[in-house]
Amino acid sequence: MPKHSIKTGLSFGLTSATITTLGLMVGLHAGTNSKLVVIGGILIIAIADAFSDALGIHVSEESENKHTTLEIWEATIATFLAKFIFASTFIIPLLLFSLSTAIVVSVLYGLSLLCLFSFYMAKEQGDKPLKVVAEHLVIAVVVIIITHYVGDWVRIYCS
Repeated sequence: MPKHSIKTGLSFGLTSATITTLGLMVGLHAGTNSKLVVIGGILIIAIADAFSDALGIHVSEESENKHTTLEIWEATIATFLAKFIFASTFIIPLLLFSLSTAIVVSVLYGLSLLCLFSFYMAKEQGDKPLKVVAEHLVIAVVVIIITHYVGDWVRIYCS
């Protein structure tokens, strides 16, 4: 079982990367219908949001005043790497498929990642997996729907 600091970084990074990247992809696709823009957005998210979230975890762990400096940095680095790596994996479908197909594949891939991780986490904590998985999937689907309509709105009213 991973250390608490590593687990914190990995769980936060994976979840944040998946939901943020899917929202960005779906919104940019709806707003621009440009593969280049979606790939650029993913790369920007993978870098900027990974640093931002890593710093957020760093400050959060420091503010608890109960972790060693090593534990704080482990959580920081694990968050950055998880966020960067998981966000970057969403580029693969864009390199292999047309934009519309890549978006569908990415949504299925992202929701599957969330399901698997949520199931694992629920089992590890003795919670009911269906409840935890459903809760996390609903949040992700709400983000995907909202960002799609925001992208539509931007395309219609800002072009």
